[in-house]
Amino acid sequence: MKMKAEKILLLLVCVSFFTFAVTAGPQTCPADLESDCSGSGEWKGEFFPEIPKIKYEGPSSKNPLSYKWYNADEEILGKKMKDWMRFSVAFWHTFRGSGADPFGAPTKNWPWEDGTNSVAMAKTRMKANFEFINKLGVDRWCFHDRDIAPDGKTLEETNKNLDEVVALAKELQGTKIRPLWGTAQLFMHPRYMHGGATSPELGVYAYAAAQVKKAIEVTHYLGGENYVFWGGREGYQSLLNTDMGRELDHLARFLEAAVAYKKKIGFNGTLLIEPKPQEPTKHQYDWDAATTANFLRKYGLLGEFKLNIECNHATLSGHSCHHELETARLNGLLGNIDANTGDPQIGWDTDEFLTDIAEATRVMITVVKNGGLAPGGFNFDAKLRRESTDVEDLFIAHISGMDTLARGLRNVAKLIEDGSLAELVRKRYESFDTEVGAQIEAGKGDFEYLEKKAMEWGEPKVPSAKQELAERLFQFAL
Repeated sequence: MKMKAEKILLLLVCVSFFTFAVTAGPQTCPADLESDCSGSGEWKGEFFPEIPKIKYEGPSSKNPLSYKWYNADEEILGKKMKDWMRFSVAFWHTFRGSGADPFGAPTKNWPWEDGTNSVAMAKTRMKANFEFINKLGVDRWCFHDRDIAPDGKTLEETNKNLDEVVALAKELQGTKIRPLWGTAQLFMHPRYMHGGATSPELGVYAYAAAQVKKAIEVTHYLGGENYVFWGGREGYQSLLNTDMGRELDHLARFLEAAVAYKKKIGFNGTLLIEPKPQEPTKHQYDWDAATTANFLRKYGLLGEFKLNIECNHATLSGHSCHHELETARLNGLLGNIDANTGDPQIGWDTDEFLTDIAEATRVMITVVKNGGLAPGGFNFDAKLRRESTDVEDLFIAHISGMDTLARGLRNVAKLIEDGSLAELVRKRYESFDTEVGAQIEAGKGDFEYLEKKAMEWGEPKVPSAKQELAERLFQFAL
């Protein structure tokens, strides 16, 4: 009898929980009280009614909804800050990020969400996106095709859904806002479990090509400045069942076809490859900047592509973000930066907003050496922490990331004005500023000549690298 009572009690608890889960779903009521709250699904009024347009208030401000360091029209090192930065909002993290992780359900419950992945809901998100962009004071955004519009039952229906949402985006962005870049999501759907351009299945390869074709068209239609290839599953789990050479050849043929189609439709945007070492595959073919540069060089694609460097991906590859950026720059391949960071105590891609001022300063050292990033920029491929669930947090996170990079730029200006760090580096290599050094750098220092000089000079004196002084001079600017 006791066992029966316990089962009845358990059943009642389950029913109560189910009822709560259904009735406590996402809010669908419009933002302002005067709007229709009949459940029609159409959002009226503002999405962020309590958030003002974010303004620059200077370093003394204590207002978390203001810029302390980012002053868009202020000139630093000969350019306006907005032209150095070219900030962009990532649609997928900002408006599709749910807070879910491998161990827990979604935690984000934005008021405008109705719990569906319908075209109508996609349009609502797009409206929220542009209100957010305008209040933040930036003029660029980034997207994956499947983040902004839902899959249909067929490829034709999927393309129709995308066209409908993109038409609204075109209207909402007007003449002042445009995509920094667009891309195709070739990693989430089960069809791409073996990759897209490197899948061993021909049908998947063709489907991926059709999806990228459409995504390039859409990016071009919206006035996008770049198009990104992120090979989330372009790699392998085991070489025992993989023909790596054939897969790499297929990937190259895929990219060649993309270049040809870009030119055919008159899209003048830059094609970018985003290196990532692992996660989800054991080994991805675009492991880091150097690996990707070598791939492009081997297949004769160096003049057609640049790199989109993500700082958190640099961490996963065992490098610093500064290293990856310098590697890309020195190969003439630095095109764009996904501004984020990872947690050194966590071994996966956590996509956190960059708030480390020293790291941001190192990033900006390379950007300044590169003369800027245009037509690329800084995309905030970063998401709120799982525990941050207020819409206000979306603004605070972006403001913090923008201010951090802006402060990094200001620090670089200090370093250049002071000149001590640059002079330390110059002195370290000054022996190569001699006649013999110049011959070596010109490719004329043959071994017989260098042997003669080594015997003439005797045992060389090796000076200190002054690393601690270099780090100290760097710290003075922070």
